[in-house]
Amino acid sequence: MSRRNKKQVFTNVEVIDAAAKGKTVAKAPDGKVIFLPNAVPGDVVDVQTFKKRKAYYEGKATVFHKLSDKRTVPACEHFGTCGGCKWQDMAYEHQLFYKQKEVLNNLTRIGHIELPEVTPILGSAEQYFYRNKMEFSFSDSRWLTIEEVQSDKDLGDRNALGFHIPGMWDKILDIKKCHLQADPSNAIRNAVKKFALDNDMEFFNTRNQTGLLRTLMIRTSSTGDIMVVVQFFKDDKEKRELLLNFLSEEFHQISSLQYIINEKANDTIYDQEVICYKGEDHIFEEMEGLKFKINAKSFYQTNSAQAYELYKITRDFAGLTGNELVYDLYTGTGTIAQFVAKKAKKVVGVEAVPDAILAAKENAELNKIDNVSFFVGDMKNVFNESFIATHGKPDVIITDPPRDGMHKDVVNQIINIAPDKIVYVSCNSATQARDLEILDEMYKVTKLQPVDMFPQTFHVENVVLLEKR
Repeated sequence: MSRRNKKQVFTNVEVIDAAAKGKTVAKAPDGKVIFLPNAVPGDVVDVQTFKKRKAYYEGKATVFHKLSDKRTVPACEHFGTCGGCKWQDMAYEHQLFYKQKEVLNNLTRIGHIELPEVTPILGSAEQYFYRNKMEFSFSDSRWLTIEEVQSDKDLGDRNALGFHIPGMWDKILDIKKCHLQADPSNAIRNAVKKFALDNDMEFFNTRNQTGLLRTLMIRTSSTGDIMVVVQFFKDDKEKRELLLNFLSEEFHQISSLQYIINEKANDTIYDQEVICYKGEDHIFEEMEGLKFKINAKSFYQTNSAQAYELYKITRDFAGLTGNELVYDLYTGTGTIAQFVAKKAKKVVGVEAVPDAILAAKENAELNKIDNVSFFVGDMKNVFNESFIATHGKPDVIITDPPRDGMHKDVVNQIINIAPDKIVYVSCNSATQARDLEILDEMYKVTKLQPVDMFPQTFHVENVVLLEKR
């Protein structure tokens, strides 16, 4: 092994902080930082390092001498193997503390901006069973725990229906109960697995590209609608209909039952035909009387209740009086645009995904909102001087970009347009901070509100209001 990656052991090290991506921080005797994936601030541990860099180590806590008072007992039996909820062992109030701290650190250290008085992070009322969408994968060779590998017992059924092991595209952990989506999600998943086994349906093998059953998607909504989408690798009409008829008869509450025949190497569905087997090809989400039609490919915030809080903050920050022209950049299916429309003179939404814009237009028509317009195209190309000349100079810009943040051309165009206000919604405060630094010469951050959309994870949303200096 190279000197650079030589393993070391540090004993009785205190874990002192939380870092990005769910890792925690300790200090080695030589003063370097150690990043750990399996400890909580306040723990005192022995550390086995597995990677050494110039300024830090990466390692794993192997012995726990003292457990932090910030700890709590994880609710899920799969915690620690499944990578979905990295912070279930940390009490929720401490999760919120470290999420807010990360936002503030990013804005000051990366963005180098002056911050207003910070409103405490808005926690989620539901800390479990809050997701409205889950996707599970089938596998004929489930992930084995260390105990199973070392055991001489018969491992029995090797089929799995669950989640990918973090960083392993072909390894699936069989899930008995997931604490992220409310009933009947677990009942549907477990029933599908049992029925498939009882009826000799082959689970997928990613490496060999063999088998019948690939993925199971379950979407629920606050209106009580349930969508189930089964993805098959090949077209076996008899077994397909056997499974779908079982689901329809066993779970009468399913309002949208659909399937996909996907014979390509990967299981992404966005280039696949989704076929409605029973019920509707969509479900509805509702917010303040607005209805949003959601199909199998639609993007919608996965925590419905907290999305409502996020959108209210966004609208409040915009401070609309009814006379403003608002641009909603990265509008997606137009949820924010329609949510703020009743307080604006007009809203113009721009989005790169054509299907999302079609959905936005359909939802606006459904909601009888006539002061919104939606346009499709790559933001840095569409959002130009000609576009502004055609649709008007906005008084307020709302932007909710993907994790990579805004393209620098988009940031510069916002500066050229110089709206009175910008409301920047972000799921990645590091890229948000980078963009805010560019905007800082012309705009001052006057309001800031972190929002926790994903309890038990390290993810955090942040909303800022920028006003002209």
